[in-house]
Amino acid sequence: MSPLSVRPKFLKFRRRVVARQARVSDVGRTHATPRRTHPLRATALASVLLTVLVPTLSACAGETGSASGSSTLKWTSSYFPTHWDPVVSGSGAQFRELALVYASLTRTDENGDAVPDLAESWEYNAKGDQVTFHLRPGLTFSDGEPVDGAAVKAAIERAKDQQNSALFGDLTSIGSVEADGLDAIVNLTQVDYQIPQLLGQRVLQIASPKAAASPEELDQQPVGAGPFIVTQLVPGTKVTLKKNPDYWDAENIHIDNVELTSAPDAATVVNGLQTGVYNFADIDPSQAQAAKDAGLDVFVQPGFNAANLSLNINKAPFDNPEVVDAVRHAINRDEFVDKLTFGYGEATDQPFPKGYVAYDPESENAYPYDPEESKKLLADAGYQSGEVKLDLVIPAEDPQAEIVQSQLAAVGITVNIKIDKNWATPFFAKDLTFSLYGTTGRDSAVQTLTAHFGPDGPLNLSTPYEPAGFEEAVTKVRQTPLDSPDYQETLQAATRAGLQSQALVFTYSQPNLIAKSTSVSDLPKNPAHIDWTGVTISDAG
Repeated sequence: MSPLSVRPKFLKFRRRVVARQARVSDVGRTHATPRRTHPLRATALASVLLTVLVPTLSACAGETGSASGSSTLKWTSSYFPTHWDPVVSGSGAQFRELALVYASLTRTDENGDAVPDLAESWEYNAKGDQVTFHLRPGLTFSDGEPVDGAAVKAAIERAKDQQNSALFGDLTSIGSVEADGLDAIVNLTQVDYQIPQLLGQRVLQIASPKAAASPEELDQQPVGAGPFIVTQLVPGTKVTLKKNPDYWDAENIHIDNVELTSAPDAATVVNGLQTGVYNFADIDPSQAQAAKDAGLDVFVQPGFNAANLSLNINKAPFDNPEVVDAVRHAINRDEFVDKLTFGYGEATDQPFPKGYVAYDPESENAYPYDPEESKKLLADAGYQSGEVKLDLVIPAEDPQAEIVQSQLAAVGITVNIKIDKNWATPFFAKDLTFSLYGTTGRDSAVQTLTAHFGPDGPLNLSTPYEPAGFEEAVTKVRQTPLDSPDYQETLQAATRAGLQSQALVFTYSQPNLIAKSTSVSDLPKNPAHIDWTGVTISDAG
């Protein structure tokens, strides 16, 4: 049976959100047929062998293992965090693991909507340029510091101002923050109704202000108000955690301990799951059948993402629009899906999945695969076959690159694949001409759009270029409340404007493919997130 497509719904945001204290305690069985979805995984970096014990959170003897009578999640991950300071770690897949430790103002539910987390409610002012978050009373970080408006103010200011922050570009709509007891009043630089979706787990995981006073120490000794507390951390290799009894929703966290490790070679993960070394892991699509044959639960966690070819139109030959269009028509997206995802992924030409509120049907298949049209465009641009030569610069070996190389060769473009381990520096400095990129998506649709198409977007290799009309279209979305009947049409118009960009050619989505022991119950289907609310482990020993 073919995989089913996840069709995330979009629940309209209410200006004032009532706290949802009662959480789902269990979820239905995962369908045997996997579902398609979209995020890519970050790559775990080299292990550092020095063990760092967390002095203020030291565990009792035996507390970091599978204690008798307790339930232990043994999670091995290919995107083990490089940093445990959420400001430095930023987005990417690693935020899912940092969410073990850190909570946020809001979180994303199964419909992709922002719902209460540390903030139990919020409301905008009449103009839409100020939003007040009301925090739950009586909460503390795991070091005993209060979770209040001052903590939120400190977290936002640090994310905006810390020199190595990966988040400052996401917070341009925030001018200042005022703290008033349990209230955090966020003053905006523009009308922006996206803020509750923006300030969730991806962008504002909140650390204890006391611990964050030394960001270097926080990076090795994370202190948050999330569902678990770090007891031991081996940088790049392993972290052990215990349940946080003071977490606001602790009654719905049924896991006592977590052992999170950096995944070994992909081919050995399934064996580790079979033998009980692990009971939860993200897996490569090539391992899915072996995992199923081993009796493991294999499923796709919903998400939003798309891989793309990144073009710099400030550099030849992409300063010629006909060459850009030639590349667009040379790409056979189905080949990426067939060869790289074993049928679990989807071809895509947008940064959103079909069925999502921001997906624009009018833009679908605007540049279909047509190698003959591609050859004609190159000829019209004045290039003979083989005359266009490109360096495709990537950080590591990647089969995507070989597919791109083959497809462009078929239309007369020569691609030389170059591996640069320091690829991130020239990419984000916008010094490259041609590269590949993929993200794990964003909870705020506007954040996704501006990251890809905005003049300062981190995924826009052609900075400061932006497509005509994009800024105006995005501003209109920000000014439209999420419960407005015009919201979907306005948002799709912004997507349409962004897709006029000549800087990105979207290719395919790779799934969040996960295998787990049958002893671990099913997870909430929160798009792009890993949520342990209500999850149980039946045979931990």
